[in-house]
Amino acid sequence: MTESSAPLEISGIVLAGGRSRRFGSDKLVARVGDERLLDRAIAALGIVTSEVVVVLAPGDERSFPPIDPRLRVVHDLERHGGPLVGLLTGLTSVAQPLVLVVGGDMPLLRPGVLRLLARRLELDAGVGAVVLRARGALVPLPAAVRTGAATDVAQRLVADGERRLRSLFERLPTRILDDAEWRPLDPEGETLRDIDRPEDLPTA
Repeated sequence: MTESSAPLEISGIVLAGGRSRRFGSDKLVARVGDERLLDRAIAALGIVTSEVVVVLAPGDERSFPPIDPRLRVVHDLERHGGPLVGLLTGLTSVAQPLVLVVGGDMPLLRPGVLRLLARRLELDAGVGAVVLRARGALVPLPAAVRTGAATDVAQRLVADGERRLRSLFERLPTRILDDAEWRPLDPEGETLRDIDRPEDLPTA
């Protein structure tokens, strides 16, 4: 394993506590090839990070074969509270000061793009988060955030009744990477694909 491909000293959070309302069933167990959606997101993060924390809804006891010793599962205190609540749960559980955050329904994450997000955050001490822009619009996931700053802001937002993940980046000093910065690593933009309905599932 080369230095450029070795895991970084950064935590990973997979948000996996949603309702799957538009999918019609538990989308995280839907298959892409012979893998579950959730397992694919975990595997992509595991290539880049030193630990992966999966945030599930209360009472969700799904299994993760085989269990990686760097994988931990935590449960939201609030059922289906939204992605910002899920992120806050994850942030209070991670070990590292920098975190990569993805959705459990993102099956085509490119490790190179995740690594770019992490490196940009690591190098720019003046920002609390790094996200991508696609065709002019900010995309909230995947994202890299500083644990301390993001936790403080997320706690205040949640206490005020906010549940949108995008609100975090409206409050934190955030660097946005334009298409020209990340598309060379993922020309088709597959990293951004999330699955809302069965027809969104990739065929391979």
